Amino acid sequence: MSNSAKVAIGGVIAAAVLMPFIGFWLSLLVLVGVPAVAYLLLDPGQRRRLRRISRKEIGR
Repeated sequence: MSNSAKVAIGGVIAAAVLMPFIGFWLSLLVLVGVPAVAYLLLDPGQRRRLRRISRKEIGR
């Protein structure tokens, strides 16, 4: 199983767990906001490396 499939499955599980407790919109905000904040916390060199790796894998 690829890493992206594992992340997708984890996101679905997290959404299913969060929805009954905090509601749909707030759980959606958490699921979108946490990765966005994590990306913004990377320093510029790490962001460049992440973009470069992602582009290489798209071409496969």
